[in-house]
Amino acid sequence: MKKQTTPQKQNGLNRRQFLSTTAKGVGLAALLSGLPKGWIGSVFASDAPETADMKFGIIALTDCSPIVIAHEKGLFKKYGINSIVAKGANWAAIRDSLSNGDNQATHMLIGMPIASTMGLAGAPKKPMVIPWLLNRNGQAITLKKDLAGKVAGDPKALKPFVDDAKKAGAPMTFAMTFPPGTHAMWVRYYLAAGGIHPGDAQGGGADISLITIPPPQMVANMKVGKMDGFCVGEPWNARAIADGIGFTATTTQALWKDHPEKVCAFTAEFAEKNPKSVKAVLKALHEASVWLDNLDNRVEQAQIVSAPTYINCPPEVILGRLQGKYDMGDGRKIKDPNYMIFHDRNCNYPQPKYAKWWLTQLRRWGFTEGAPDYEGVAKQVMRPDIYEEAMKEIGYAHGGLDEKPETLFDGKTFDPKANAEAYAASFEVKSLKG
Repeated sequence: MKKQTTPQKQNGLNRRQFLSTTAKGVGLAALLSGLPKGWIGSVFASDAPETADMKFGIIALTDCSPIVIAHEKGLFKKYGINSIVAKGANWAAIRDSLSNGDNQATHMLIGMPIASTMGLAGAPKKPMVIPWLLNRNGQAITLKKDLAGKVAGDPKALKPFVDDAKKAGAPMTFAMTFPPGTHAMWVRYYLAAGGIHPGDAQGGGADISLITIPPPQMVANMKVGKMDGFCVGEPWNARAIADGIGFTATTTQALWKDHPEKVCAFTAEFAEKNPKSVKAVLKALHEASVWLDNLDNRVEQAQIVSAPTYINCPPEVILGRLQGKYDMGDGRKIKDPNYMIFHDRNCNYPQPKYAKWWLTQLRRWGFTEGAPDYEGVAKQVMRPDIYEEAMKEIGYAHGGLDEKPETLFDGKTFDPKANAEAYAASFEVKSLKG
């Protein structure tokens, strides 16, 4: 019976002899030159995430949805990430959890990574990066029921009430969710456009009292009479109306259409050490965001994120504004085409101009001593390079860099190519330091 040759003995030449003989004739480097990039011997370089187990911090707000949907729909798992979603008590808590490594990625107000990178507003100095914008639009300013029919989108109508309260020695109280965050800047911008000084970073020079309250606690605090108004994300503005204690004066998209809002942030250290993990997260968030901006999916979205582990609010309270249906609580009912978006209109691209605008407002209200490094900080924190690389790997054609000027509801225009310091100083109501 003919003896069969084993793979190593075929043609009388084993693998070791073949490599040795060939290397002598043509050189081993030349032999390997046609193999795929990253091939070493018989092992391919892995495309798997460096860190597969990741915990994502969220706050109970509708705009945490991309992270929740990517987790619940198995999209993180699809890209090699074993995700845990952890709800934080407040913004400072999840910032600290990201800083100390307990969380690897976090749902954040866009101003938070900027403040942490610079060590502002009591934040420990910890460089952070934004390679992904989670959403645009969808926040609002709520006022107490007593002001319904008297004040709405024009803050000038609020000024007489503010002046009377200040003269009486009992200034009106407004709440936001975190000093350098989005809700703080929206309510500050709104009040100042009406000639009302919200105070500097330490509260100096204020016509009102501006306090910090975590989003889920806004409604309860207004219910017991602790505040006259607040700015927060949904569903808590809608919840104030459902509970009969407040009304929506204006939406933030009415202040600035398609404004940036929440981000998915990482520490700079984690992003540098785990580039594949970060890109895997972005790829999963992309798929979740596309799903979310199909309005046919918003009923299911509201059901999923309404769970106690996430927002803990009835889905019917969440749903209306996700569909652009705004009952303002004072008789106005609006079908708003500029509802919260998660993917459309180049939503997710981390535009450096948004960091620059944020820095102008931090400067305007005295969070910085002297002019910040507008260009340098924007370049350090906003990371379109990471975003573009991740999207290229999945073949998604994004809208790219946008450096067009932005005009807000008061008619003032921010040009990211112009002098940012001059813009910060151009406001009539301000508190520049240094």
